[in-house]
Amino acid sequence: MQHSPEPTKASQSPVSAAFVAARSAATRLLGRGEAEVAPRIREAIDRQRDASERLIGWIQLSVIVGLGVLFLLSPKTHETAVYSRPIGWALLAYFLFTLLRLALSYRIRLPAWFLALSVIADMLLLLGIIWSFHIDYGQPPAFYLKAPTLLYVFLFISIRALRFDSRYVVLAGVVASAGWLLMIGYAIVYDGGMQAVTRDYVEYLTANRILLGAEFDKIITIALVTAILAVAIMRARKTLVRGAQEHAAAVSLSRFFSPEIADRIAHAKEEIHAGEGQQRDAAILTTDIRGFTRIAAAMPANAVIEILTEYQARLVPAIQDNGGSIDKFMGDGILATFGAAVPSESYAADALRAAEAVAVAARAWGEARQAAGKPVLRVAVAVTAGPVVFGAIGDESRLEYTVIGDPVNLAAKLDKHGKSLNAGIVTTAEALTLAAGQDFKSSLNYKRVPATGVAGVSEAVDLAFVAAD
Repeated sequence: MQHSPEPTKASQSPVSAAFVAARSAATRLLGRGEAEVAPRIREAIDRQRDASERLIGWIQLSVIVGLGVLFLLSPKTHETAVYSRPIGWALLAYFLFTLLRLALSYRIRLPAWFLALSVIADMLLLLGIIWSFHIDYGQPPAFYLKAPTLLYVFLFISIRALRFDSRYVVLAGVVASAGWLLMIGYAIVYDGGMQAVTRDYVEYLTANRILLGAEFDKIITIALVTAILAVAIMRARKTLVRGAQEHAAAVSLSRFFSPEIADRIAHAKEEIHAGEGQQRDAAILTTDIRGFTRIAAAMPANAVIEILTEYQARLVPAIQDNGGSIDKFMGDGILATFGAAVPSESYAADALRAAEAVAVAARAWGEARQAAGKPVLRVAVAVTAGPVVFGAIGDESRLEYTVIGDPVNLAAKLDKHGKSLNAGIVTTAEALTLAAGQDFKSSLNYKRVPATGVAGVSEAVDLAFVAAD
Protein backbone atom coordinates (compact mmCIF):
# COMPACT_ATOMS: atom_id res chain seq x y z
CA MET A 1 0.00 0.00 0.00
CA GLN A 2 1.38 3.37 -0.97
CA HIS A 3 1.13 6.28 1.38
CA SER A 4 0.66 9.83 0.23
CA PRO A 5 3.68 11.96 0.97
CA GLU A 6 3.48 14.59 3.65
CA PRO A 7 2.59 17.96 2.12
CA THR A 8 5.47 20.35 1.88
CA LYS A 9 5.27 23.88 3.21
CA ALA A 10 4.90 25.16 -0.32
CA SER A 11 1.98 22.81 -1.12
CA GLN A 12 0.06 23.43 2.12
CA SER A 13 -3.04 25.55 1.91
CA PRO A 14 -3.20 28.62 4.16
CA VAL A 15 -5.81 26.80 6.28
CA SER A 16 -3.57 23.72 6.67
CA ALA A 17 -0.57 25.88 7.48
CA ALA A 18 -2.60 27.76 10.08
CA PHE A 19 -3.80 24.48 11.59
CA VAL A 20 -0.25 23.11 11.83
CA ALA A 21 1.00 26.34 13.35
CA ALA A 22 -1.83 26.36 15.87
CA ARG A 23 -1.19 22.75 16.78
CA SER A 24 2.53 23.41 17.29
CA ALA A 25 1.76 26.44 19.41
CA ALA A 26 -0.66 24.42 21.51
CA THR A 27 1.97 21.72 22.01
CA ARG A 28 4.49 24.29 23.18
CA LEU A 29 1.88 25.94 25.38
CA LEU A 30 0.84 22.69 27.02
CA GLY A 31 4.41 21.54 27.46
CA ARG A 32 5.78 18.20 26.36
CA GLY A 33 6.27 17.14 29.96
CA GLU A 34 2.52 16.74 30.52
CA ALA A 35 2.02 14.99 27.16
CA GLU A 36 4.16 12.18 28.53
CA VAL A 37 2.25 11.90 31.82
CA ALA A 38 0.88 8.44 32.61
CA PRO A 39 -2.85 8.00 31.89
CA ARG A 40 -3.71 7.54 35.59
CA ILE A 41 -1.96 10.84 36.41
CA ARG A 42 -3.75 12.61 33.56
CA GLU A 43 -7.06 11.22 34.80
CA ALA A 44 -6.37 12.64 38.29
CA ILE A 45 -5.57 16.03 36.77
CA ASP A 46 -8.69 15.91 34.60
CA ARG A 47 -10.82 15.25 37.67
CA GLN A 48 -9.37 18.35 39.29
CA ARG A 49 -10.18 20.34 36.14
CA ASP A 50 -13.74 19.02 36.11
CA ALA A 51 -14.17 20.28 39.67
CA SER A 52 -12.64 23.62 38.64
CA GLU A 53 -15.06 23.93 35.72
CA ARG A 54 -17.98 23.50 38.08
CA LEU A 55 -16.51 26.18 40.35
CA ILE A 56 -16.15 28.48 37.33
CA GLY A 57 -19.80 27.89 36.47
CA TRP A 58 -20.96 28.83 39.96
CA ILE A 59 -18.83 31.99 39.96
CA GLN A 60 -20.21 33.06 36.59
CA LEU A 61 -23.74 32.31 37.71
CA SER A 62 -23.28 34.52 40.77
CA VAL A 63 -21.85 37.27 38.56
CA ILE A 64 -24.76 37.19 36.12
CA VAL A 65 -27.28 37.17 38.97
CA GLY A 66 -25.50 40.21 40.42
CA LEU A 67 -25.58 41.99 37.05
CA GLY A 68 -29.26 41.12 36.70
CA VAL A 69 -30.11 42.57 40.11
CA LEU A 70 -28.17 45.76 39.31
CA PHE A 71 -29.99 46.01 35.98
CA LEU A 72 -33.41 45.72 37.62
CA LEU A 73 -32.60 48.17 40.45
CA SER A 74 -30.60 50.77 38.51
CA PRO A 75 -32.39 54.07 37.71
CA LYS A 76 -33.41 54.55 34.06
CA THR A 77 -33.09 57.72 32.01
CA HIS A 78 -36.32 56.99 30.12
CA GLU A 79 -39.36 54.80 30.58
CA THR A 80 -38.99 51.53 28.68
CA ALA A 81 -40.51 48.13 29.39
CA VAL A 82 -37.92 45.79 30.85
CA TYR A 83 -38.65 43.07 28.32
CA SER A 84 -38.07 45.43 25.38
CA ARG A 85 -34.57 46.50 26.43
CA PRO A 86 -31.63 44.75 24.67
CA ILE A 87 -29.57 44.51 27.85
CA GLY A 88 -32.33 42.51 29.49
CA TRP A 89 -32.34 39.95 26.69
CA ALA A 90 -28.54 39.77 26.71
CA LEU A 91 -28.52 39.10 30.46
CA LEU A 92 -31.23 36.45 30.09
CA ALA A 93 -29.31 34.72 27.28
CA TYR A 94 -26.13 34.71 29.33
CA PHE A 95 -27.98 33.42 32.40
CA LEU A 96 -29.52 30.51 30.46
CA PHE A 97 -26.21 29.61 28.81
CA THR A 98 -24.43 29.64 32.18
CA LEU A 99 -27.11 27.38 33.68
CA LEU A 100 -26.76 24.95 30.76
CA ARG A 101 -22.98 24.79 31.07
CA LEU A 102 -23.15 24.34 34.84
CA ALA A 103 -25.67 21.50 34.52
CA LEU A 104 -23.57 19.77 31.84
CA SER A 105 -20.42 20.05 33.97
CA TYR A 106 -22.07 17.84 36.61
CA ARG A 107 -23.15 15.23 34.05
CA ILE A 108 -20.24 14.94 31.63
CA ARG A 109 -16.63 15.93 31.17
CA LEU A 110 -16.94 19.03 29.02
CA PRO A 111 -14.98 18.62 25.76
CA ALA A 112 -12.33 21.13 24.73
CA TRP A 113 -14.41 22.52 21.86
CA PHE A 114 -17.31 23.22 24.20
CA LEU A 115 -15.03 24.95 26.70
CA ALA A 116 -13.58 27.10 23.91
CA LEU A 117 -17.11 27.91 22.73
CA SER A 118 -18.01 28.81 26.32
CA VAL A 119 -15.10 31.23 26.59
CA ILE A 120 -16.09 32.92 23.33
CA ALA A 121 -19.76 33.04 24.33
CA ASP A 122 -18.86 34.53 27.73
CA MET A 123 -16.94 37.36 26.19
CA LEU A 124 -19.36 38.03 23.34
CA LEU A 125 -22.33 38.12 25.68
CA LEU A 126 -20.51 40.41 28.11
CA LEU A 127 -19.41 42.73 25.31
CA GLY A 128 -22.95 42.54 23.92
CA ILE A 129 -24.29 43.74 27.23
CA ILE A 130 -21.85 46.67 27.19
CA TRP A 131 -22.70 47.44 23.55
CA SER A 132 -26.42 47.56 24.37
CA PHE A 133 -25.91 50.40 26.85
CA HIS A 134 -25.99 53.09 24.13
CA ILE A 135 -29.34 51.77 22.87
CA ASP A 136 -30.77 51.35 26.33
CA TYR A 137 -29.85 54.90 27.33
CA GLY A 138 -30.43 56.52 23.94
CA GLN A 139 -26.82 57.64 23.49
CA PRO A 140 -24.27 57.38 20.67
CA PRO A 141 -21.97 54.29 20.76
CA ALA A 142 -19.09 56.30 22.26
CA PHE A 143 -21.19 56.21 25.43
CA TYR A 144 -20.61 52.48 26.05
CA LEU A 145 -16.83 52.86 25.81
CA LYS A 146 -16.85 54.46 29.26
CA ALA A 147 -18.94 51.71 30.89
CA PRO A 148 -17.25 50.34 34.05
CA THR A 149 -18.79 46.96 33.15
CA LEU A 150 -15.63 46.41 31.07
CA LEU A 151 -13.93 45.48 34.35
CA TYR A 152 -15.86 42.21 34.28
CA VAL A 153 -13.68 41.24 31.31
CA PHE A 154 -10.77 40.82 33.72
CA LEU A 155 -12.93 38.68 35.99
CA PHE A 156 -13.89 36.36 33.15
CA ILE A 157 -10.27 36.07 32.05
CA SER A 158 -8.98 35.37 35.56
CA ILE A 159 -11.55 32.71 36.49
CA ARG A 160 -10.31 30.66 33.53
CA ALA A 161 -7.05 30.31 35.48
CA LEU A 162 -8.87 27.95 37.85
CA ARG A 163 -8.56 25.18 35.24
CA PHE A 164 -4.74 25.45 35.19
CA ASP A 165 -4.97 25.56 31.40
CA SER A 166 -3.49 28.68 29.83
CA ARG A 167 -5.14 28.04 26.46
CA TYR A 168 -8.52 29.20 27.71
CA VAL A 169 -7.04 32.23 29.44
CA VAL A 170 -5.31 33.24 26.20
CA LEU A 171 -8.49 32.61 24.21
CA ALA A 172 -10.51 34.77 26.62
CA GLY A 173 -7.94 37.57 26.38
CA VAL A 174 -7.80 37.42 22.59
CA VAL A 175 -11.59 37.47 22.22
CA ALA A 176 -11.88 40.35 24.71
CA SER A 177 -9.18 42.42 22.96
CA ALA A 178 -10.54 41.75 19.47
CA GLY A 179 -14.10 42.40 20.64
CA TRP A 180 -13.22 45.71 22.24
CA LEU A 181 -11.29 46.76 19.13
CA LEU A 182 -14.40 46.04 17.04
CA MET A 183 -16.53 48.05 19.44
CA ILE A 184 -14.13 50.98 19.12
CA GLY A 185 -14.35 50.73 15.33
CA TYR A 186 -18.15 50.54 15.44
CA ALA A 187 -18.32 53.65 17.65
CA ILE A 188 -16.03 55.59 15.28
CA VAL A 189 -17.96 54.60 12.13
CA TYR A 190 -21.38 55.15 13.70
CA ASP A 191 -20.47 58.60 15.01
CA GLY A 192 -19.31 59.90 11.63
CA GLY A 193 -15.74 58.67 11.42
CA MET A 194 -12.80 60.48 12.92
CA GLN A 195 -14.98 63.45 13.83
CA ALA A 196 -15.99 61.51 16.95
CA VAL A 197 -12.34 61.19 17.99
CA THR A 198 -10.80 63.73 20.32
CA ARG A 199 -7.40 64.34 21.81
CA ASP A 200 -8.80 66.39 24.68
CA TYR A 201 -8.97 64.24 27.80
CA VAL A 202 -11.48 66.54 29.52
CA GLU A 203 -13.75 66.48 26.49
CA TYR A 204 -13.43 62.69 26.39
CA LEU A 205 -14.60 62.44 29.99
CA THR A 206 -17.43 64.97 29.77
CA ALA A 207 -18.83 64.24 26.30
CA ASN A 208 -19.59 61.29 24.07
CA ARG A 209 -16.24 61.49 22.34
CA ILE A 210 -13.60 58.84 21.71
CA LEU A 211 -10.00 59.06 23.00
CA LEU A 212 -8.08 56.45 21.05
CA GLY A 213 -5.17 56.43 23.49
CA ALA A 214 -7.49 55.57 26.37
CA GLU A 215 -9.15 52.77 24.41
CA PHE A 216 -5.86 51.27 23.29
CA ASP A 217 -4.68 51.41 26.92
CA LYS A 218 -7.63 49.16 27.78
CA ILE A 219 -6.69 46.68 25.06
CA ILE A 220 -3.02 46.70 26.10
CA THR A 221 -4.01 46.15 29.73
CA ILE A 222 -6.23 43.21 28.76
CA ALA A 223 -3.38 41.72 26.72
CA LEU A 224 -0.80 42.15 29.49
CA VAL A 225 -3.06 40.71 32.19
CA THR A 226 -3.78 37.75 29.90
CA ALA A 227 -0.07 37.18 29.20
CA ILE A 228 0.89 37.38 32.88
CA LEU A 229 -1.86 34.96 33.88
CA ALA A 230 -0.95 32.56 31.06
CA VAL A 231 2.69 32.44 32.12
CA ALA A 232 1.73 32.00 35.78
CA ILE A 233 -0.66 29.17 34.87
CA MET A 234 1.94 27.37 32.77
CA ARG A 235 4.32 27.43 35.72
CA ALA A 236 1.59 26.42 38.16
CA ARG A 237 0.48 23.67 35.80
CA LYS A 238 3.90 22.06 35.92
CA THR A 239 3.65 22.14 39.70
CA LEU A 240 0.17 20.58 39.50
CA VAL A 241 1.43 17.76 37.28
CA ARG A 242 4.44 17.17 39.50
CA GLY A 243 2.20 17.18 42.58
CA ALA A 244 -0.18 14.68 40.98
CA GLN A 245 2.75 12.45 40.07
CA GLU A 246 4.15 12.60 43.59
CA HIS A 247 0.74 11.84 45.08
CA ALA A 248 0.33 8.84 42.78
CA ALA A 249 3.84 7.72 43.68
CA ALA A 250 3.00 7.98 47.38
CA VAL A 251 -0.14 5.90 46.85
CA SER A 252 1.90 3.30 44.96
CA LEU A 253 4.53 3.29 47.71
CA SER A 254 1.86 2.45 50.27
CA ARG A 255 0.99 -0.63 48.22
CA PHE A 256 4.56 -1.87 47.96
CA PHE A 257 5.59 -0.80 51.46
CA SER A 258 3.81 -0.55 54.76
CA PRO A 259 2.03 2.81 55.23
CA GLU A 260 4.59 3.82 57.88
CA ILE A 261 7.54 3.15 55.57
CA ALA A 262 5.81 4.81 52.60
CA ASP A 263 5.13 7.90 54.71
CA ARG A 264 8.73 7.93 55.93
CA ILE A 265 10.05 7.78 52.36
CA ALA A 266 7.59 10.32 50.95
CA HIS A 267 8.16 12.88 53.69
CA ALA A 268 11.89 12.46 54.26
CA LYS A 269 13.43 15.91 54.71
CA GLU A 270 16.70 14.75 53.19
CA GLU A 271 17.71 12.03 50.77
CA ILE A 272 17.77 8.61 52.39
CA HIS A 273 21.12 6.78 52.31
CA ALA A 274 22.14 3.23 53.13
CA GLY A 275 23.53 2.75 56.62
CA GLU A 276 21.16 5.18 58.34
CA GLY A 277 19.58 3.39 61.30
CA GLN A 278 18.14 3.81 64.77
CA GLN A 279 17.99 1.46 67.75
CA ARG A 280 14.53 0.95 69.17
CA ASP A 281 12.64 -1.34 71.48
CA ALA A 282 10.25 -3.26 69.26
CA ALA A 283 8.36 -6.50 68.81
CA ILE A 284 8.66 -8.88 65.87
CA LEU A 285 5.85 -11.07 64.57
CA THR A 286 6.27 -13.80 61.99
CA THR A 287 3.73 -16.12 60.42
CA ASP A 288 3.92 -19.07 58.08
CA ILE A 289 1.83 -21.97 56.79
CA ARG A 290 2.87 -25.31 58.25
CA GLY A 291 4.27 -27.66 55.59
CA PHE A 292 3.59 -25.22 52.77
CA THR A 293 6.81 -25.99 50.89
CA ARG A 294 5.78 -29.64 50.54
CA ILE A 295 2.18 -28.68 49.66
CA ALA A 296 3.24 -26.12 47.06
CA ALA A 297 5.57 -28.58 45.33
CA ALA A 298 2.58 -30.70 44.32
CA MET A 299 0.41 -27.80 43.10
CA PRO A 300 0.30 -25.70 39.89
CA ALA A 301 1.90 -22.28 40.13
CA ASN A 302 -1.41 -20.42 39.82
CA ALA A 303 -2.91 -22.44 42.68
CA VAL A 304 0.08 -21.60 44.88
CA ILE A 305 -0.30 -17.89 44.19
CA GLU A 306 -4.05 -18.11 44.82
CA ILE A 307 -3.47 -19.64 48.27
CA LEU A 308 -0.86 -17.02 49.17
CA THR A 309 -3.18 -14.24 48.03
CA GLU A 310 -6.03 -15.57 50.22
CA TYR A 311 -3.67 -16.07 53.15
CA GLN A 312 -2.15 -12.59 52.99
CA ALA A 313 -5.50 -10.91 52.37
CA ARG A 314 -6.84 -12.36 55.63
CA LEU A 315 -3.77 -12.00 57.84
CA VAL A 316 -2.34 -8.63 56.80
CA PRO A 317 -5.38 -6.59 57.99
CA ALA A 318 -5.26 -8.41 61.34
CA ILE A 319 -1.65 -7.31 61.74
CA GLN A 320 -2.09 -3.73 60.53
CA ASP A 321 -5.26 -3.15 62.54
CA ASN A 322 -3.20 -3.77 65.68
CA GLY A 323 -0.40 -1.36 64.82
CA GLY A 324 1.85 -3.74 62.90
CA SER A 325 4.01 -2.70 59.98
CA ILE A 326 4.60 -5.32 57.28
CA ASP A 327 8.34 -5.55 56.78
CA LYS A 328 8.35 -8.18 54.03
CA PHE A 329 6.66 -11.20 52.53
CA MET A 330 8.86 -14.29 52.31
CA GLY A 331 6.96 -16.88 50.34
CA ASP A 332 4.35 -18.13 52.81
CA GLY A 333 6.00 -16.15 55.59
CA ILE A 334 5.14 -12.65 56.82
CA LEU A 335 7.52 -10.54 58.88
CA ALA A 336 5.90 -7.64 60.74
CA THR A 337 7.27 -5.14 63.23
CA PHE A 338 5.69 -3.21 66.08
CA GLY A 339 7.37 -0.04 67.36
CA ALA A 340 10.21 -0.13 64.81
CA ALA A 341 9.00 2.01 61.90
CA VAL A 342 7.05 4.23 64.33
CA PRO A 343 8.06 4.21 68.03
CA SER A 344 5.35 2.81 70.33
CA GLU A 345 4.91 2.46 74.06
CA SER A 346 2.77 -0.68 73.61
CA TYR A 347 4.80 -2.56 71.00
CA ALA A 348 4.77 -5.95 72.80
CA ALA A 349 1.07 -5.75 73.69
CA ASP A 350 0.21 -4.75 70.12
CA ALA A 351 2.22 -7.65 68.72
CA LEU A 352 0.45 -10.23 70.89
CA ARG A 353 -2.95 -8.72 70.14
CA ALA A 354 -2.06 -9.01 66.47
CA ALA A 355 -0.93 -12.63 66.97
CA GLU A 356 -4.29 -13.52 68.49
CA ALA A 357 -6.14 -11.65 65.72
CA VAL A 358 -4.08 -13.57 63.17
CA ALA A 359 -5.06 -16.83 64.87
CA VAL A 360 -8.74 -15.88 64.63
CA ALA A 361 -8.36 -14.90 60.95
CA ALA A 362 -6.49 -18.14 60.21
CA ARG A 363 -9.24 -20.16 61.87
CA ALA A 364 -11.91 -18.42 59.80
CA TRP A 365 -9.85 -19.03 56.65
CA GLY A 366 -9.58 -22.71 57.50
CA GLU A 367 -13.34 -22.96 58.02
CA ALA A 368 -13.96 -21.24 54.68
CA ARG A 369 -11.61 -23.64 52.88
CA GLN A 370 -13.20 -26.64 54.58
CA ALA A 371 -16.68 -25.46 53.54
CA ALA A 372 -15.40 -25.15 49.97
CA GLY A 373 -14.06 -28.70 50.05
CA LYS A 374 -10.42 -27.60 50.12
CA PRO A 375 -7.72 -28.83 52.51
CA VAL A 376 -7.34 -26.81 55.70
CA LEU A 377 -3.95 -25.09 56.09
CA ARG A 378 -2.53 -24.42 59.55
CA VAL A 379 -0.96 -21.06 60.30
CA ALA A 380 1.70 -20.59 62.98
CA VAL A 381 2.65 -17.31 64.65
CA ALA A 382 5.79 -16.35 66.58
CA VAL A 383 6.34 -13.16 68.61
CA THR A 384 9.53 -11.78 70.17
CA ALA A 385 10.48 -8.43 71.66
CA GLY A 386 13.64 -6.50 72.47
CA PRO A 387 16.07 -3.93 71.08
CA VAL A 388 16.41 -3.88 67.28
CA VAL A 389 18.11 -1.66 64.72
CA PHE A 390 15.73 -0.15 62.20
CA GLY A 391 17.06 1.55 59.10
CA ALA A 392 17.93 1.55 55.40
CA ILE A 393 20.24 -1.08 53.96
CA GLY A 394 21.49 -1.79 50.43
CA ASP A 395 23.37 0.50 48.08
CA GLU A 396 22.50 3.77 46.42
CA SER A 397 20.73 2.00 43.53
CA ARG A 398 18.50 -0.20 45.72
CA LEU A 399 17.53 0.54 49.30
CA GLU A 400 15.29 -1.30 51.73
CA TYR A 401 14.03 -0.43 55.18
CA THR A 402 14.30 -3.39 57.53
CA VAL A 403 14.92 -4.50 61.11
CA ILE A 404 18.05 -6.23 62.37
CA GLY A 405 18.71 -7.79 65.76
CA ASP A 406 18.35 -10.81 68.02
CA PRO A 407 14.53 -10.56 68.23
CA VAL A 408 14.32 -10.94 64.45
CA ASN A 409 16.56 -14.00 64.40
CA LEU A 410 14.84 -15.52 67.42
CA ALA A 411 11.38 -15.07 65.89
CA ALA A 412 12.44 -17.07 62.84
CA LYS A 413 13.79 -19.85 65.03
CA LEU A 414 10.75 -19.87 67.31
CA ASP A 415 8.56 -20.23 64.27
CA LYS A 416 10.27 -23.54 63.49
CA HIS A 417 10.43 -24.58 67.15
CA GLY A 418 6.70 -24.04 67.55
CA LYS A 419 6.04 -27.07 65.36
CA SER A 420 7.50 -29.37 68.01
CA LEU A 421 5.21 -27.76 70.59
CA ASN A 422 2.15 -28.01 68.33
CA ALA A 423 1.84 -24.27 68.97
CA GLY A 424 -0.50 -21.90 67.16
CA ILE A 425 1.19 -18.93 68.85
CA VAL A 426 4.63 -19.09 70.41
CA THR A 427 6.41 -16.24 72.18
CA THR A 428 9.03 -15.60 74.79
CA ALA A 429 8.22 -15.22 78.46
CA GLU A 430 9.99 -11.85 78.27
CA ALA A 431 7.66 -10.62 75.50
CA LEU A 432 4.60 -11.85 77.39
CA THR A 433 5.75 -10.06 80.57
CA LEU A 434 6.43 -6.86 78.62
CA ALA A 435 2.99 -7.06 77.03
CA ALA A 436 1.33 -7.53 80.42
CA GLY A 437 3.05 -4.38 81.60
CA GLN A 438 1.62 -2.61 78.55
CA ASP A 439 -1.95 -3.53 79.49
CA PHE A 440 -2.19 -6.70 77.43
CA LYS A 441 -4.94 -9.01 78.61
CA SER A 442 -5.84 -12.29 76.96
CA SER A 443 -8.48 -14.95 77.38
CA LEU A 444 -6.18 -17.55 75.82
CA ASN A 445 -4.24 -20.07 77.89
CA TYR A 446 -0.50 -19.40 77.49
CA LYS A 447 1.51 -22.39 78.66
CA ARG A 448 4.93 -21.47 79.97
CA VAL A 449 7.95 -23.60 79.13
CA PRO A 450 11.00 -22.41 81.10
CA ALA A 451 14.62 -22.83 79.98
CA THR A 452 13.80 -24.33 76.61
CA GLY A 453 16.47 -25.22 74.14
CA VAL A 454 15.79 -23.75 70.69
CA ALA A 455 17.75 -24.89 67.65
CA GLY A 456 20.24 -22.23 66.59
CA VAL A 457 20.09 -20.35 69.92
CA SER A 458 23.08 -20.76 72.22
CA GLU A 459 21.19 -20.18 75.48
CA ALA A 460 17.98 -21.67 76.79
CA VAL A 461 14.90 -19.49 76.36
CA ASP A 462 11.83 -19.15 78.55
CA LEU A 463 8.86 -19.65 76.23
CA ALA A 464 5.08 -19.37 76.34
CA PHE A 465 2.71 -20.74 73.76
CA VAL A 466 -0.91 -21.31 72.86
CA ALA A 467 -1.68 -24.77 71.49
CA ALA A 468 -2.86 -25.03 67.91
CA ASP A 469 -6.54 -25.80 67.34
